[in-house]
Parts: sequence; C-alpha cells; structure tokens
Amino acid sequence: MRTMTRVRSAALLAGLFATAVSFAACNREPPPPTQYVAAGGSAPAAGSGGSGGSGSGSFEIVFLGDSLTAGLGLLSEQAYPVIVGNKFAADGYRNISIVNAGISGDTSAGGLRRVSEAISGDTRILVVALGGNDSLRGLTTTQTHDNLAGIIDVALNHRIAVLVAGMKAPPNLGEDYRVLFDGIFTRLLSEYRTNITLIPFMLEGVAGNPSLNQPDGIHPNIEGTRVVAETMYGKLKMMVDSMGGGGH
Repeated sequence: MRTMTRVRSAALLAGLFATAVSFAACNREPPPPTQYVAAGGSAPAAGSGGSGGSGSGSFEIVFLGDSLTAGLGLLSEQAYPVIVGNKFAADGYRNISIVNAGISGDTSAGGLRRVSEAISGDTRILVVALGGNDSLRGLTTTQTHDNLAGIIDVALNHRIAVLVAGMKAPPNLGEDYRVLFDGIFTRLLSEYRTNITLIPFMLEGVAGNPSLNQPDGIHPNIEGTRVVAETMYGKLKMMVDSMGGGGH
C-alpha cells in the first residue's frame, strides 16, 4: 500500500478542512439519503428506524459521512458507497442494499442528529465517516469523540454493526491538536473493543497523490474513489460474511 509524504499529506488535509466549510453553507437542509440496490430485491424505505434486519430482508449498509461519502465532484453512481455495492454484486451477494447518507460539509454533530433517520429496519451495518470538518466548525476533540460515540451507541442499540472510517487531523492546528484528534479513533476502538471495526484512515493510499484526486487536490477522482471503495470493501465483506448476510 502506498504511503504519503508528511508534507503532501499536510497540504491536502489542510485544504480538505478549509474547503469543507464552504460546502457546508450550501447544505443547510440535508437531502434524503440516496439508496442503491446492489443486487436483487428492492430498496427498503429509509428513515423508518427499527432493530436491524426486521424489514424486507435486504442486508442494508448505510454510509453516514460528509463530502467524501457524498461523492462531491463525481456522478452519484461514482461515489464510493455505490462502488462498494457494485463490488458485492460482482462477488455474488444477492441482496445487499446501499444507502449513501453523505452530506457535504457535515460534522460529527450533524451525523448524530440525523443517524436515527438514516437507518432503517433493514440496516445491518452503519459506516461512520465523519469528524474531518469538526475543527473548522468549532468542535473540540472531546465533542467529536462524544458525537461519534453517540452515533455508535444509536447503532448498537438497534443491533447494527459499526465500521468507523478514521480521518487525520488538520496539520495547521498544531501537533497537540493532531495528537488529540488522531487519538479519537484509537480511543473509540479501545472503548468499544470488538463492538466496532476501525479503518484508521479512509484516504490511505489516496491522500497526497495528484493522480488519484480531483483538481482541488482534496476530493478523490474516480480512480481515487475506487481505492477508497476497495479499502472499505475489504472490511465490509468480512463483516457481512461474519454476520451471514448478503444472500451470498
């Protein structure tokens, strides 16, 4: 797996956080989550709540995130959650249903407010890909941790498995903040132990690589998005298989 240099990573991450704030202003009213059926069956209704797996039989995976999840700058079918769903379909999983609940500029606080509406009675896995915009919206690392923990708690209370996709801290806020922010995700893993799965950095192998990013140097292009999807798919496939789901 490719590694990024410290300088190029810092530049990209600083830009990521700066740009996300401008996108937030254009997303005051959250759009409804977008659903895709990866293979077989029909999509269940989103936002109905429920205890996981009690609905139509679809094995639903909800992606709760920001612009990286929403697929900013890409066609809707090029966003990484959709690519993940297509990978499941190509591997013969017959009833995986994908819900893209990504909103550009969103924070962990926004995710906590809307998680209950994003999940449904068929949701079996929740992917949490939030926190990258928090510092510029005035949230402390303690608040980010607590919001992410709150999202996880909502999912676990509905018997929904959780995959946390980690981010890196904006380097312009200093070393102390970086250590505290990066520690959020390892702390969550320590607190929830086997109840969650962690990807330490969702842009691993993509951040800092011009050939894998859009001209803004921030958001992955379609090639970079495929790398993100591959990273996600490896973890999610193991989770689905361990849960006996997907109609494989």
